[in-house]
Amino acid sequence: MAMSSASEQDAPPEAPGDAERPLGKGASAEKPMETQRASQPGLVARREECFDGAEIGALAHLYRGEIYRSTTWRTRLDATTNWSVVSLGVALSISYSSVNASALPLLLVGVLITVFLFLEARRYRYFNVWRARARWLEINFYAPLLMRESYEDDGRWQKRLAEDYRRPEHHISFLRAFGRRLRRNYLWIFTVQGLAYFGKIVIHPVPLTTPAVMFDRMAMGPAPGWLVMIAAVTFYSTIVGATVSVYLSDQKRIREQPNPISMG
Repeated sequence: MAMSSASEQDAPPEAPGDAERPLGKGASAEKPMETQRASQPGLVARREECFDGAEIGALAHLYRGEIYRSTTWRTRLDATTNWSVVSLGVALSISYSSVNASALPLLLVGVLITVFLFLEARRYRYFNVWRARARWLEINFYAPLLMRESYEDDGRWQKRLAEDYRRPEHHISFLRAFGRRLRRNYLWIFTVQGLAYFGKIVIHPVPLTTPAVMFDRMAMGPAPGWLVMIAAVTFYSTIVGATVSVYLSDQKRIREQPNPISMG
């Protein structure tokens, strides 16, 4: 008993905290949690790669800015569409004001609507830049954040977004933007214009009786009626072909890409 008491007295005192260490997930009494974390450099490295609070706040402001710019350019798209609708309405009012009124305004307004379509396709390319950046942030940052998943995709989506800021460029071609605006709005506007023009030819000043009378009414100065008819058929075939071609191309991209609404 005396020897054991002396041995206990000669033993060095325990370091504070050695008796009871908090055990984390996967920790044991032989290897404390701090030692295990130190032996996992990947865990620390991955934590350093994640955004901190200040960087997440900067990304939030960046997202707000992209949404604002996309909204502004979306308003500009609506403006050109409204101009086209108003112009067509004015042409309809003039041509249908009386039975003897000319159908020429309905043809001339088609040229004006085509100009608006070109302007809107150009604006859509700019709008698509801001929209694509906002969607890129939503898909790769905000969606994983809300799902409590990792948004650290080895830095790939961050690098792509940073590269887009360093060297900004259009994400879609002018032809693709042209076809998309046709499919969404202008194909229907041109359809109303064509129906209004042929309706005017058919019913005014009196209902048609023979096809020869229709060609006579379609004549425009030195241009015979059959030539005007060929030009109209060619024009509508072209815009329908462009619409269908771009639509099929978009559908192909959706099938081939896992995330079709990312950039462009």
